[in-house]
Amino acid sequence: MYEITKNGEGFIGYEYKEVAVNRDIKGVYADAYPNFGWALEGSSTSVIGISTVNLKFKRDRKIRNKAELTWLQRQFESNVREIEKLEQSKTMTASIVAYTIGLVGTAFMAGSVFAVLANMIPLCVILAIPAFLGWVLPYINFNKLRAKRTEAVTPLIDQQYDAIYDVCEKAHILLA
Repeated sequence: MYEITKNGEGFIGYEYKEVAVNRDIKGVYADAYPNFGWALEGSSTSVIGISTVNLKFKRDRKIRNKAELTWLQRQFESNVREIEKLEQSKTMTASIVAYTIGLVGTAFMAGSVFAVLANMIPLCVILAIPAFLGWVLPYINFNKLRAKRTEAVTPLIDQQYDAIYDVCEKAHILLA
């Protein structure tokens, strides 16, 4: 605790900030925000979703270099958003391709079922082959496309993390 004196020394006014972050990147925020003068007060699960966590921070209202720290904090948040977008891009294209192939396979299966109902067994067999391929190939394609995209995106993510570390280092120097 601190002692309150008559001339107001010892009083610290705080500003508070609550940030909703993805659970996967929670540690990055918890490690970086102290460099901008914020102290982590706690965390709680978010109402937004299962994968989101609310982090609660506070800092001294009369912190030195507040404008510069706020600018650097915005740069940090921009870099984190870019990392999240890059992480999502790993599976986005692969998912779209897999869903499309699966949908085409399902359409062939529907045609095969209708061919059976119309007593056209040879047509049923002809349509069933691409239908089953349309149900098996999405998994294989998804894994290949995701691996390919991950390989392409990983250096970009590493660059963003390097930028985050540079921003945090600059902010830490401003606090010292």
